[in-house]
Amino acid sequence: MESKHAYVALNMIEHLGPVRLRQLIAHFGSPQAILAADPPALEQVHGIGSDVARSIASWRATVDLEAELRRIESFGCEVLTQEDDAYPPLLREIYDPPIVLYLRGSLEPRDRNAIAVVGSRQTTTYGGEVARRLGYQLAYTGVTVVSGGARGIDTAAHQGALAAGGRTVAVLGTGIDIVFPPENAQLYERITESGAVLTQFPFGRPADKQSFPIRNRIVAGMTLGTVVVEANLSSGAMITAQFAIDAGRQVFAVPGRIDSPRSKGCHDLIKKGAKLCEGIDDILPEFEYLFPPPNRPSLSNPAPLPALELSEPEQAVHRALEAGEMDTDEVIRASGLPASAASVALFSLEMKRLVRQLPGRRYQLLR
Repeated sequence: MESKHAYVALNMIEHLGPVRLRQLIAHFGSPQAILAADPPALEQVHGIGSDVARSIASWRATVDLEAELRRIESFGCEVLTQEDDAYPPLLREIYDPPIVLYLRGSLEPRDRNAIAVVGSRQTTTYGGEVARRLGYQLAYTGVTVVSGGARGIDTAAHQGALAAGGRTVAVLGTGIDIVFPPENAQLYERITESGAVLTQFPFGRPADKQSFPIRNRIVAGMTLGTVVVEANLSSGAMITAQFAIDAGRQVFAVPGRIDSPRSKGCHDLIKKGAKLCEGIDDILPEFEYLFPPPNRPSLSNPAPLPALELSEPEQAVHRALEAGEMDTDEVIRASGLPASAASVALFSLEMKRLVRQLPGRRYQLLR
């Protein structure tokens, strides 16, 4: 049996995680030897009790390795182990690196310069636009954007990176054959064309409350730092941030409204020492050795970020402000909108970071 195939089988055994596997490899020397061992020999290894020993010794009764290998081949993905050069080097450094990674797309040496952008699934317009903009700017400067492929902030970050023509990696909390959420099927396909979709879970593994924290440690573990855009105090993004802290990586947090529950997590991180993040100028200087200013791509004239969908009142206010900065009354007259509609549109455009309020209740376009 090939070493890689043995690792695939070990990854499919219940209750055998990366930490126990490390103990077993140190004792037996190879994954093939582990699978061939009997229960008494397995129980001699620290941390391997009788139940786990029996599960390993009887692995053929519960693991259909041949079927899994056929699924891997037919699905067009590959499997990485820590013996492979393409296995993310930063991920090897964490306490419990995955036994295997199922991969669609490709990982490249430049993906070692990666930043995670994470946040809530139920995001605000402001949060989605910030994540999209950060993903775009990071990818434009050559940073690989890593996130979890979920609704909300994750999706926005991936979309921003793709819009910049850069690289992005989605780490799944399911088997690689499962699209969750279902509406991201096309997004996943686009990611595989200019990055990778990966997971540690075997085929057919559904999402559950346990799988997402397991996924989150990979997101934090394979990146130089983690940016939390929007999260409540119990959000999975907070778990990702804690994994980053535990791995000795930098954590950034985007501030939000003080009365928004989805900003509570970010504000809590900032209070505890995370770096306040308003844009990539707060991120890249932390990694000056990788992105020194003379070699850093300029953001002064980047390719345009695809336009957001704006409501008709928002479009009317946006067109009015193209003539220059205006106060509220001037915006109302120039847009032809009722005062209430113009005020709502101005507020919405501010949240989307398209308009900035100046002193004296004057407004100016940001882009």
